[in-house]
Amino acid sequence: TSPEYCMKRLLAAGYPDIYSICRVFRDGESGRQHQPEFTMVEWYRRGFSLDDIVNDTVDVIGAALDLAAPQETVRHDYCDLFVDAVGIDPRSASSDALADAARADDSLREAIGQERDDWLDLVLSTRIVTAFPTDRFTVIAHYPASQAALARLHPRDPRVADRFEVFMGPTELANGYVELTDADEQARRFRHDNEERERRGRSIRPTDRTLLRALEHGLPPCAGVAMGFERLQMIHDQADDIRDVVTFAYGAER
Repeated sequence: TSPEYCMKRLLAAGYPDIYSICRVFRDGESGRQHQPEFTMVEWYRRGFSLDDIVNDTVDVIGAALDLAAPQETVRHDYCDLFVDAVGIDPRSASSDALADAARADDSLREAIGQERDDWLDLVLSTRIVTAFPTDRFTVIAHYPASQAALARLHPRDPRVADRFEVFMGPTELANGYVELTDADEQARRFRHDNEERERRGRSIRPTDRTLLRALEHGLPPCAGVAMGFERLQMIHDQADDIRDVVTFAYGAER
């Protein structure tokens, strides 16, 4: 699904700033902006703060798109964005309040139930991101700690993570973190993730012991970004369907 674990092992072994451009596979998703097989550009910068890696990502995207001038970039804190856009605080809102904000019908409420992070993702994707202006970059930073993935928690506010995403209009282009370097915390997250997967009837993922050993050896302070190349190509070509920028696509014929 990503070269992330392997790249972190390289960093722990002493490599400097590194990047990878490779094919990755994420089954179960298909639509106008996603194919199960796609190209990922992933890179890591040693010693970068959240502001550093956000600025670096916007610069990389701007260079790839060959923009003649620096693109306007608007940055939002995740929690503030929810309050401003839909009038709820994502740190304290109940699942029912989030379902109301998502304008969910009874069948959707039954399907999602009390899964707060699923509701947060739905509100973000259907009520907030769709309103982003199409002529600028929008950055969302400091996702909830429950959505930290492999990002460290904010040093001064453990309720949120040093994770960000970059959008052009409603299209997500990049997802990045100031990376978690604590092996014990990473092992705890692996266990928690599998406990949640078991509770929801999903397959259990094997724990990557080699990554944990690399973190124990010592992952240097760093920040990393994953960017979907085909989505970048869509923006460049002004295409609204990912199948327009790949040679062979999955899914129904058009």
